[in-house]
Amino acid sequence: MKFTEEHEWLRIEGDLVVVGITEYAAEQLGDVVFVELPEPETQVAKGDEVCVIESVKAASDILAPLDGEIVEANPALTENPALVNEDPQGDAWFFKMQIDDLSVLDAFMDEDEYKDFIA
Repeated sequence: MKFTEEHEWLRIEGDLVVVGITEYAAEQLGDVVFVELPEPETQVAKGDEVCVIESVKAASDILAPLDGEIVEANPALTENPALVNEDPQGDAWFFKMQIDDLSVLDAFMDEDEYKDFIA
C-alpha cells in the first residue's frame, strides 16, 4: 500500500490501482454522511477532483492521485457513507483506476513514511 500527502491510500490489484482515504483522514473528517463518486470510464489527470465527501464537520474533495481512467466506483459508499468511518482502509475504497505505468507508485510514501508524515 502507498500513501499520498493528501491522505489517500493506493493499493495495486492486478493492473488496477484502488484508491481510498486513510484512517487518519477519516478521523479528521468525523462522521461521513454523503459520498459522491466518479463515473466509470472517466479520464482524469493527477489533481483533478474526482469525489466529494461530506461529513458532519465539512465537505472535502478527493483528488486523482494519478493520471488514468476511472474503471469502477464503490457503490457500497453511496448506500452507506458511514463505511468510510468504519473501514477506511478496507471495504471503503472509493474508486479503481487503470494507469499506464504502475512504477509511478514508487514515488509515493510507504506505510512507515506516512506514519512519520502524520506524526
